[in-house]
Amino acid sequence: MSIHEVNAEELAKLFHIYRQALAHGLGDPATNDQAKSWDQVPQCERKLMVAAARLALIDLADAGGEEPPARSYFAKPGEANWGC
Repeated sequence: MSIHEVNAEELAKLFHIYRQALAHGLGDPATNDQAKSWDQVPQCERKLMVAAARLALIDLADAGGEEPPARSYFAKPGEANWGC
């Protein structure tokens, strides 16, 4: 799966789930009250997390972590036909 195929909302949801699990395992007092499922997170906070995930995906894609798609209209090195 490429960066371009990742859904920002799904990524934000996974981050939320993993954060809850890790914080709970570390005995974080903030999670001892009541762990919120993704559906219980206020809409404004969910939108903020999705926007942050979207920006992270853009940064990762721009960082060159992936090869650009092959362009079939360019000849491979040494295969170009030169002439007029």
